Amino acid sequence: MLSVHLLKELIKKNKNNKDIEKLFWDAIALFIQNPYHPVLKTHRLSGNLKNLWSFSVTYNIRAIFFFEDNKAVFIDIGSHDEVY
Repeated sequence: MLSVHLLKELIKKNKNNKDIEKLFWDAIALFIQNPYHPVLKTHRLSGNLKNLWSFSVTYNIRAIFFFEDNKAVFIDIGSHDEVY
């Protein structure tokens, strides 16, 4: 499940780079086909974030989520420094 709030945050954080929204939707489409596609670099996080997963939208933009009932629930989107 992807909240509208998270998408708005992504757009707000990247207001000077309109291509990020398209790249995000491209990554989501790939994620829907295969959440572990090598391009996404999907991985489980560790430490305080050990119950969460991440995948790369761009070199620096990450989507943070967890799995619940075989669905991905997105909780944050942003630069590496913003979400970790």
